[in-house]
Amino acid sequence: MNVLIVKLSSLGDVVHALPVAATLRARLPGARITWAVERREAVVLDGHPAVERVLVVDTRGWRAAGGLRSHAAAGAGIAAALRRVRGGRFDVALDLQGLLKSGMLAGLSRAPLRIGFARGLCREPVSAVFTNRRVTPPPGARHIVDQCLALLAPLGIAEPVREFRLPADAGAEAAVDEAFAAAGLKPHDRLVVLNPGAGRADKRWPVERFRSLAARLATEAGAHVLVVWGPGEESAARAIAGPAGGRVVLAPPTDVHRLIAVLRRASVVVAADTGPLHLAAALGTPCVGLYGPTRAERNGPYGAGHRALEGRDGQVGAIGVEDALRAVAESLG
Repeated sequence: MNVLIVKLSSLGDVVHALPVAATLRARLPGARITWAVERREAVVLDGHPAVERVLVVDTRGWRAAGGLRSHAAAGAGIAAALRRVRGGRFDVALDLQGLLKSGMLAGLSRAPLRIGFARGLCREPVSAVFTNRRVTPPPGARHIVDQCLALLAPLGIAEPVREFRLPADAGAEAAVDEAFAAAGLKPHDRLVVLNPGAGRADKRWPVERFRSLAARLATEAGAHVLVVWGPGEESAARAIAGPAGGRVVLAPPTDVHRLIAVLRRASVVVAADTGPLHLAAALGTPCVGLYGPTRAERNGPYGAGHRALEGRDGQVGAIGVEDALRAVAESLG
């Protein structure tokens, strides 16, 4: 069986879909699995044992194209991606995203069986036009991980493998070891990683709350605190970390491989509903998730041992520092 998984983005969403590939590999060991994914998120699939081929679909690059040369390059990229999808001779296409663009890729695969979510469950309902088997997950499948796994039911797969395999890059691991040593962080330290960023403003816990939490973790819990940041988030991270030389440290710039290496070394990770939180949960690192507009029941850190705090009326700012401090302290034991 030749299977196409379509889960393009974002980082956390691709992480949530990893058990689908693991289950396909375990239950259909002879299957050839291709995954269509955005360029930025493709790194999550580096060396994944279940995925035979990664098909990079750079829709962000295409949309950002400007000028004749860029438009020409984008057009060539679109044509190449479509040729790879059409020429894949797929038997099954799984649209795990429910967007117009993901549905179109599933349709272009010309797979006889194209599975997706029921129309009312798709983020863009028109995407259901491109699938011919539409699934409504059972009531017990509340988390998005389990909802994605429910799409395997038409293949006769009833026993999922809830396994996440994230890449471990030797160069990134060594670089993080060096950065930790330079910051005075030792392997046995109680290390709390704070990630103040999020893709949407209404998901972000206020910077002053993070700053207060970091200070209290250092003084009251005896923890070392590392503040990680992504593009456009450095100023907020610096405001939380404060002056150099204390127990609250600003992390160096990280790509996804180095971020995974950092999260692997953490005792606890505190973050909103964003990619780094879900990477940490997939690694088995205890997490404290801070939730406002999204529901922890569906999007919380997946697995045992995690905690999710939800603000009243969908407001992440309603979560107090005391609540977050208590949750982290419980996770630290």
